[in-house]
Amino acid sequence: MPRSASYHEGLVKRLQDPLEAASYIEVVLEEGDPKMLGKALKNVIEAQGGIAQFPAQVKQSYEQLDLILSEQGEIEFYCLRKLLDALGLQLAVTVKSV
Repeated sequence: MPRSASYHEGLVKRLQDPLEAASYIEVVLEEGDPKMLGKALKNVIEAQGGIAQFPAQVKQSYEQLDLILSEQGEIEFYCLRKLLDALGLQLAVTVKSV
């Protein structure tokens, strides 16, 4: 009997699409949970082939952000921006529905 794909495998496959990855990160940012943001970034990085394929500067930015998110729960905007830029993504701000 064939095994079904795990949720994680399906998610990583969907996150290979930059539009899906951008929407995914945007939703996680809206939730405001730093630990979930760290997990979401790991998933997007995995979908793009893993951290090993990125330049050393990007790896360092990712490690710094991961440390900040896991220890302090705060986001350093410029570190996050560098990482998202390397992933081909950007932050988007929209008007909040009232």
